[in-house]
Amino acid sequence: MASNNDRLVQVSILILYLCSSISLTIGIRGAPPLIQASRSSSNLFDTSNYGKLQLNNGLARTPQMGWNSWNFFACNINETVIKETADALISTGLASLGYKYVNIDDCWHYAKRNSKGDLVPDPKAFPSGIKALADYLHEKDLKLGIYSDAGYPPMRDALNATGRTIFYSLCEWGVDDPAFWAGNVGNSWRTTEDIKDTWASMTTIADLNDNWAAYAGPGGWNDPDMLEVGNGGMTFEEYRAHFSIWALMKAPLLIGCDVRNMTKETSEILSNEEVIAVNQDPLGVQGRKVHTEGKENCKQIWAGPLSKNRVAVVLWNRCAEAVTITAKWETLGFDTSTRVSVRDLWKRKNLLGFLTETFGVEVDSHNCKMYIFTPSPQSLPISQI
Repeated sequence: MASNNDRLVQVSILILYLCSSISLTIGIRGAPPLIQASRSSSNLFDTSNYGKLQLNNGLARTPQMGWNSWNFFACNINETVIKETADALISTGLASLGYKYVNIDDCWHYAKRNSKGDLVPDPKAFPSGIKALADYLHEKDLKLGIYSDAGYPPMRDALNATGRTIFYSLCEWGVDDPAFWAGNVGNSWRTTEDIKDTWASMTTIADLNDNWAAYAGPGGWNDPDMLEVGNGGMTFEEYRAHFSIWALMKAPLLIGCDVRNMTKETSEILSNEEVIAVNQDPLGVQGRKVHTEGKENCKQIWAGPLSKNRVAVVLWNRCAEAVTITAKWETLGFDTSTRVSVRDLWKRKNLLGFLTETFGVEVDSHNCKMYIFTPSPQSLPISQI
């Protein structure tokens, strides 16, 4: 995204995309299943701050998915790029996986407002106008998002006054700790500065976003910025870790590369249905860092509960060499006697048999392994079967 000097709010507007209004009551959720009672005061997957200030406009039941122009194109955008991107989302199958929002970021508008004081599109970049572009996307069952600057509650009120349900995504770079207050204003809020296409930036932002895990949930999500997968600044392994952690953190999955010209490796990462399913899981609890060890805490375990009593686990190696990372059951909130089946989400296969007490594997430098742990029915209380 653009610099802090000229950017205050990112607004994803479903222009002329009519959604039925849904009235929802969202309360503060207790600890998810399988968390040991002895850890309840500071449990691994605390959600006690979720639900205090939710917008309740019926949107964002799961994190938004789509594409945003900024990371790759910055200000070099026009209606042809947007249309071709929409076509590519369809032809690559990404749209069918849930990548529905096509968000035009900064620089779409003309330098001067019209006589009514309204923003108008740049006539050279968008000669057909925004409505025509919205119509093009809506015909493909896609949704148009557009960037603007405004005060937070006034923009919320203006959007609500349209009578349409409009996804409102805030960006103030986490300066004023929006997790404390933004849930009453928008459907997602940036928690960090803009991401850069580097390992250092991505890991730093992941750590910062992790601080606000207890505040996210259906209707309002922490946003650590768009994906850099496919933009060339990181290795395949680093991009796969980037996507895995964003999915686990229930971050918005907004593609930031040129989807018209994706490599096979980029497509492989962005189109992994099993990893996407973790992000879109209806339980809606943000996964988080639950254990670190090694030099500079580079051996990391991130985890988060899913529906149906499952737990998503990422073993993330941020060390300079290959290491073995071992997760103990108590680290994941399981009782040590729990028998667990394990599915590898990147290899897309189940490990043989049931495991107890610990699970460890070797992970290459700057890579990760991502799994779903499912306790056997015999290991669950009757109320959880």
